[in-house]
Amino acid sequence: MSGTAHATKFLDRVDVASLPGDQEARQSALATFFSTGWPDRKHEAWHYTDLNARMRSFADEALVTRTLRPEFPSVDIPRLVFVDGVWDKNLSSDSLNFLRTRGIPEQKAGSSPIVALNAAITLDGADLKISAGQNAGTILLVSVGSADGLAIAPRHRITLEKGSNLTVIEVIRGAGRYLHVPVTEIDVRDGGTLRHFRLQEESQDSVHVATILATIGESAAYETFTLGVGASLARSEFHVTLGGSGADVQINAAQLLTGTQHGDVTTIVAHDAPGCTSRQTVKSVIDGSARGVFQGRIEVARIAQKTDGYQMNQALLLSDSAEIDSKPELEIFADDVKCSHGAAIGALDPEQIFYLRSRGVSEQEARAILIRAFLHEALEPITDDVARPLFEAAIQSWRWGASG
Repeated sequence: MSGTAHATKFLDRVDVASLPGDQEARQSALATFFSTGWPDRKHEAWHYTDLNARMRSFADEALVTRTLRPEFPSVDIPRLVFVDGVWDKNLSSDSLNFLRTRGIPEQKAGSSPIVALNAAITLDGADLKISAGQNAGTILLVSVGSADGLAIAPRHRITLEKGSNLTVIEVIRGAGRYLHVPVTEIDVRDGGTLRHFRLQEESQDSVHVATILATIGESAAYETFTLGVGASLARSEFHVTLGGSGADVQINAAQLLTGTQHGDVTTIVAHDAPGCTSRQTVKSVIDGSARGVFQGRIEVARIAQKTDGYQMNQALLLSDSAEIDSKPELEIFADDVKCSHGAAIGALDPEQIFYLRSRGVSEQEARAILIRAFLHEALEPITDDVARPLFEAAIQSWRWGASG
């Protein structure tokens, strides 16, 4: 069955005509999505992640309703909570003032069928605007999937005016079998700094496909770290444009995959101004028959002289059935640049395990120590005192490579 046919069968459960807002815009976005359907290996950007194959089960399995009582990090900071893609006033902080992205957003990155799908079925989202020169501190953005068979599509916007600062800790959890396709639009204007930490630990039956669309202004910075431990199939896709001179972006991620999980980190960083810097480091720990993917692309326009771009992908394979696909790319039209990429794939060192065991450490604990050491560098960008313990706890609770 084609990607479009599967999409039609799945979306029969989503009554777009009953959704509020501009129906003409929704139907236009839906038509864009249906022109492709669920992407599969025939689409270059999805060559290693066949979403169409995964969505067959959503189309064919029976609908069973299941609810979840959300559990939130016990941190004393303002929070916004979205349950099944809709803001929950009772679970959110009273003190946090924000707008909501109700209505139909533009189909940015319109070539992406997932962004078009989000535009067609979105109901709600957070619209955060930080005034010029303001240090807005830290907020917690929580998304919870709580019922089987749903398509959840929040649409968030984060805008930092000139010289402002904000830290967003995004925690994504859920239970049941559902599709989560969040889109986050980010605009960091001149001199602003956004730190964006994302923890994805959703149901092992869910599918998570997140798209981040970011524009970074002159001397502005966007620092993001994503830790993915949940979902049967998870993809975090970043489209970042460095649009002002001296802009800086750091995209870091780690994936902990086991069983038959599939994890994908895809990045497209466009250097469209001179003197900009980009850094990307993605680490994967893969056990069982799981599969990891990293696709990283740096695009340097002719005007973007003095570009400094770097990307590194490292993977630790814990079983003979584990797999990693790495595809770094550079597209450079300027002549005064410094760009590089690298990839390293390996297994745990038997000699290091033997050394630890000779010091009285069990094999299981020895493997855990070496995996934590491998991930240490990935956690270095998380300097926020609230965020760091959340990510360390998620890593600690992961099954530390029990395979042989």
